Order: sequence, then C-alpha cells, then structure tokens
Amino acid sequence: MTDHPTLTWTDDRPDATSDAVHTAVWHSEAGNPPPKRVVVADDRTTADAAYRLACEGTALLWQGDFQNARQLLQAMSRRTDRKPRKEATSPIDAFNLHRQAQSQRARTLGMLLIPLDADYAIPLRRAPDMREACTEAYGTSSVASVVSLRELLGLIGAHEWRKKGVEIPALGGERIHPHYGVFSPVRGEYVDLVAKVPLPSKALAFDIGTGTGVLAAVLAKRGVKRVIGTDQDPRALACARENVARLGLQTQVDIVEADLFPEGRAPLIVCNPPWLPARPSSPIERAVFDPDSRMLRGFLDGLAAHLEPNGEGWLILSDFAEHLGLRTRDALLAMIDSAGLQVASREDIKPKHPKASDENDPLYQARVAEVTSLWRLKARQ
Repeated sequence: MTDHPTLTWTDDRPDATSDAVHTAVWHSEAGNPPPKRVVVADDRTTADAAYRLACEGTALLWQGDFQNARQLLQAMSRRTDRKPRKEATSPIDAFNLHRQAQSQRARTLGMLLIPLDADYAIPLRRAPDMREACTEAYGTSSVASVVSLRELLGLIGAHEWRKKGVEIPALGGERIHPHYGVFSPVRGEYVDLVAKVPLPSKALAFDIGTGTGVLAAVLAKRGVKRVIGTDQDPRALACARENVARLGLQTQVDIVEADLFPEGRAPLIVCNPPWLPARPSSPIERAVFDPDSRMLRGFLDGLAAHLEPNGEGWLILSDFAEHLGLRTRDALLAMIDSAGLQVASREDIKPKHPKASDENDPLYQARVAEVTSLWRLKARQ
C-alpha cells in the first residue's frame, strides 16, 4: 500500500465539519494517476453538474448515500452514451474510434470516487460490505484509500464470478473460478476446440499463458498425464493453482511462473494468446490486446525449439484482427513460416457471444464475420 500514489482534497461544502486537507491512498487498476482536481459531492449533487465536472477533469469524492452514488453513475453513463458517434470510413477506423470512445467514457465515469476505510469498509449510508472483494483484488490494507465507483462495482462483479464460477461443459460441467484481473473463460469456443481436436500424445503438454488454468484442466481431463501451465501474472498463477486444486488435478497439472515456455520439450504445446495487436488500457485487457503481437510472435518463434520430434503446437486464435484490418492472414502465415513451422491442419468454430448478433455494436461487421481457429503446427522438417 505504501507504493500507491495519494489523493488530496479539501471538503469546502458550506456545512462541512472540517475544512482540513485530507489525504488517502489512490487505487486505479488501469494505472491512472490521481485526479488533480477533487470536489466533495453528496446527495444534493445533480447528474448534470456531476457530468459537467467529470468531463472537465474534476473528480467528485462522494460523501452521500452509496445507492444514490450508483444512481448518479448510471445517470452520468446515460449522458455519455448520448454523445453522437463518429462515422467510420473503414474497419480499422471503426476500431480506433471505438477504442477512443471507450477510453473517454471510462475517463469520465471514473471521476466519481468512493472513500474506503483502512479495512476497506465503505463509510457511507447503505453501502455494501466490500471488504472481502477489495482484499481479493488489492491485498490487505492498513490505511484509508479512495477508488472510483466504476472500479469498485467491477470488484463486486469479479467477486461474484469468483464465488459462483463459470461452468465449463468440456470439464463435465465443472466450474472455473476466475480471480479479479484474470480473463474469465466466458467465450467457450476456444475451450471446445481444445476439447475435441485429437491429441498427438497423452504424455506431456505445455499450456502457455494459462490464465485461469482452464485449458490445462481440459487437457488433464482428456487424459494427458502431465500438464505444465505457465504465466507471468501473479493473479493468474494464484487463480490457476486454486482452480487446479479445486478440480483435484494437482497430481497432473503444475502451474509455474515463466515467460512463455517452461524448460524442456513436449509433444503438445497449446497457446491461446491475446487476439488483437493493440495496446491494452488496463491489466484485464492484456488477455485481449497484445502490443506488436509480442506473445503471438514469442510463441511461434520459440515453438520449434520446445517441441519434441513430430510434436504439435496448437495455436488458438480468432481472425477478429483480420476483419478489423489490424493484421492480415498473409502476415500470420508469414510469422508461422519464418518461425520454421508448417500448418498440419486447422479447425474452425464460430463464436456465440452476444456481441456477434448485436447490430448496434460499432464493430458488428467484424464480429459477425469472426472465426476462431485452432492451428495445428509442426516444426518444418
């Protein structure tokens, strides 16, 4: 907690009990700096006034009823969504405009702030008990802090997902419990691909960038005797280990910290890298956005050296980036070729997520054309 930046403000409301300067630790999962201008707001603050201040870059530290703060955030959200959408001239233009609008929306709505006591209790009327959810996300605390209400509500959602889990049909209906900041396997098509493609061997498999550990668990359930899942993110490592233990797969699955590959070779190496070659704006987006295709290139370039003779590398990748104009199929094939690999076969599946049928989504045309593929790769002889 001592490494976090701090937020400073003065309560200058006419009926404030103290005009002293206040300081608290600032939380931002996206790494945003603390706002430079802060005013204290309460139940008397109107949505129009709050929205205007937020658009100007002034944060509002809430001191009223917690449920009223939620309603205020919803009202600010409606005002943000009323802004006219710019017309895109190409798929990549639509993507860039969408990302820009998302960023502006997040910045504006992130200006409504909530105080937290040293134990993460919320000192506001009708506030929920968020101590467990905050401890899961931030770790233990001994000092007062401040966080945006938008981020706090995200913690609530993540805490509920962690408690109830995500049902995975490929695991016989067992559940995977994602931790805060670890991408949830709610899009099951890539899991289905790994569950049905014939295994080249059941002796050993590597799962590169294991995340929740879902693919490592699927491989183990399919009879692979030993699976090594790797990741660099501490939250992902803890999450995967907990899921493996919950599923009773500790004797088959090891979760290790590594940048891509563990030591040694395997007859099967699986990787589901981020699908879009763009810069993430928050840690959770690292599961979707891969700047300069770093993880994709790293996996392909290191694959041949870590495959056993006649082994297979399974690359699970959506072609969403191709439909957006962020990467071409020829560029992907060139990466595969330059890594000394050849394509043995490819299995395709259509996504079933709700956005694929939402015609109001600015990226609808790309989403409706999207296909997720499992590329079976082998070292070129």
